[in-house]
Amino acid sequence: MKSLLKFITCGSVDDGKSTLIGHMLYDAKLLFADQEKALELDSKVGSRGGDIDYSLLLDGLMAEREQGITIDVAYRYFTTENRSFIVADTPGHEEYTRNMAVGASFAEAAVILVDAAKGVSTQTRRHARICSFMGIKHLVLAVNKMDLIEYDRERFEEIKKEFTKITYDFDIDSVTVIPVSATEGDNITKQSENTLWYKGMSLLECLENIDVFNEKDKEDFVMPVQRVSRPNQQFRGFQGQVEAGEVTVGDEITSLPSKEKAKVKSLFVTDREEKAAGTGEPVTVQLDREVDVSRGCVLTTNPNVSTADMFTATLLWMDDSPLVPGRNYFIKAGTNILPGTVMTVKHKIDINTGDFIPADRVFKNELVECEISLSENMVFDSFADNEALGGFILIDRVSNMTSACGVIESPLSRSENVVWQDSDVTREIRSQQKGQMPGTIWFTGLSGSGKSTLANEVEKRLVASGYHTMLLDGDNVRHGLNKNLGFKEEDRVENIRRIAEVARLMNDAGVITLASFISPYEQDRSNARDIIGENFIEIYVSTPLEECERRDVKGLYKKARTGEIPNFTGISSPYEVPEQADLHIDTSGTPLEECASRVVEHVMNKFGER
Repeated sequence: MKSLLKFITCGSVDDGKSTLIGHMLYDAKLLFADQEKALELDSKVGSRGGDIDYSLLLDGLMAEREQGITIDVAYRYFTTENRSFIVADTPGHEEYTRNMAVGASFAEAAVILVDAAKGVSTQTRRHARICSFMGIKHLVLAVNKMDLIEYDRERFEEIKKEFTKITYDFDIDSVTVIPVSATEGDNITKQSENTLWYKGMSLLECLENIDVFNEKDKEDFVMPVQRVSRPNQQFRGFQGQVEAGEVTVGDEITSLPSKEKAKVKSLFVTDREEKAAGTGEPVTVQLDREVDVSRGCVLTTNPNVSTADMFTATLLWMDDSPLVPGRNYFIKAGTNILPGTVMTVKHKIDINTGDFIPADRVFKNELVECEISLSENMVFDSFADNEALGGFILIDRVSNMTSACGVIESPLSRSENVVWQDSDVTREIRSQQKGQMPGTIWFTGLSGSGKSTLANEVEKRLVASGYHTMLLDGDNVRHGLNKNLGFKEEDRVENIRRIAEVARLMNDAGVITLASFISPYEQDRSNARDIIGENFIEIYVSTPLEECERRDVKGLYKKARTGEIPNFTGISSPYEVPEQADLHIDTSGTPLEECASRVVEHVMNKFGER
């Protein structure tokens, strides 16, 4: 059976990535007759004056053909006499770096192109570092358009020296540099007479000889559970793909995070019962006894796999919005998805030098080291030891878009040393003592909308009815607990996170908590809802900006309009209207008593009459 190599092509815009692979397929006679004919016909109306435009084989989108650039990742499958290949032709434009990262995530080798006339660019450095970051161990630098510099050997050696210097500190196994011409075909499938001074292999020969022997076959068995199969009462199996090692019937394995042990009773590879299964195979594992296993758990024989709720990681930020510490995301690692928070940004990583740069905010296409906290323990490993358990993505909780991809470096030791202390007096006991169901009423809206006035009136009515309450007001809390926070986005995020944690503790004490905060960001309100948990009521005080500004109770809008107060919500900083508020209250045309009555009625329906 022929070995398989998965590789990507990457580099800057117009470096010739699609042309290179297209020419390789054409010269190696790896096209069907109808593909070859279609290529020749399309080229007649292309941009090369009737000459064959090899890039058309991979640039399939209309927008790609019109602009002459690659936008999306194009996959091609082909086979030579010596090897089978899957190639991902990835975009070069900085705007589509996330697409390039997606292609790199599956590859074992990367062909990075540079324009011989332009040399190594910032995008070349970025792509090389992302390839290393994604675990690619073999880099091939194709110095393209050698025909345009008359096959200048001296220029080639300059580029080779610079690229070798860039990759010196990368964790990779090999770097190969080849002079090529994607349009003319030099050194693509065979050595060119135009570069007799070059004694190395052609690009295709190089790809056929890259050694990607899978060390995972020698590792301990690891399988993230994707699904529990229960076709009948007699069979309970755990399905997933073997990510490392081998498992055989009779092996003792551990289920994480429960740490329960059991022996393998039977194995199925697809629908066939087998005695053993190895890396890359889809299997169903049946154990000899009942253990706690569900989707997101990991079956393994590796004693070094970690179970913790905090770790350090390196991220490639891919979102248009900046990364702000304290913001909450879904973290998907292996087959598990958990809420998590980027606690601190330790530093950015300079694309050109790899140096660490201090940072408190991260923008699109930047690499950063950070610390991440999870809502509960998760099974993971360092990316260097296991890519399946060490790679993850961050998902925006509002838009469900992928905000970043990352690799886990190591667990944080303090996550293992800090253990939750259970109390004999529980939340339920405290609630029974007070004769009420605890919860949080969260008032959000612009400054001057009437949040604090409404919350105060609601609390008075609840207390008059015998309820135990506590009102947390934005200004009051900033006099103490949050005195060290300003009003930049990252400070607002942390402000709301702290308040949510305090509200949860008060709910644990059996108290109904009223929180009155502008809380302008939907993602942060959603995070507060998750932290506080059950019995969370969100009240959107939807008084229009014009009315809030007319009131200007504290004179803040006037100062914001003159620039005295930066980052003021509604003027120089955005307010995101709640999408899942339980109640909308406009205080501009409704008496306070009526507004409070509506809120109290809703609270009674939610928490129950006293």
